[in-house]
Amino acid sequence: MEQENISRPEYKKNKFIRILLLGCGFLFTFLAFLGAILPLVPTTPFLIVAAACFYRSSDRFYNMIMYNRYFGQYLRDYKSGKGIPLRVKIAALIFLWISTLVSVFLFIPYLWLEIVVIAINLAVTVHLYLIPPQKPG
Repeated sequence: MEQENISRPEYKKNKFIRILLLGCGFLFTFLAFLGAILPLVPTTPFLIVAAACFYRSSDRFYNMIMYNRYFGQYLRDYKSGKGIPLRVKIAALIFLWISTLVSVFLFIPYLWLEIVVIAINLAVTVHLYLIPPQKPG
C-alpha cells in the first residue's frame, strides 16, 4: 500500500508547534496502546488524535500509524469516510460509558469535574453516532 507524502510548510516553519504536536502524537499513541491492554481505556479516539497530531508534525510517524498492520486499516477507513464497523462502535460506546461511570461514581471527587467528564463522553457518543456504520463487504 502506498504511503502518503504530505507537504505542510506552515507547520514545518514553526519548530515549537511541530515539536509540541509530535510530543502529543507520542502521548496519544502511548495512551492508545494502554487502551489496547486495559479494558476500561478506549483505544480508537487516542489513535485518531495521535494521527491528527502526526499529520501536522511528521510524515514519517503519520505513515507509521496510518499503515500499521494492526489498526492502520481502521484509521484509513475512518479518514476516507467509509465509517466504522457497527460492532466496533458498540464496543467503543460500552467501554466508554462503563469507564466513565466507574470514574464518576468511584474516583472523581468534584461535581464540576464529573459534569465535564460526562459532557465530553456525550460529545464522543454523538460523534460516534454520526459516523456512518461501515457496510459489510
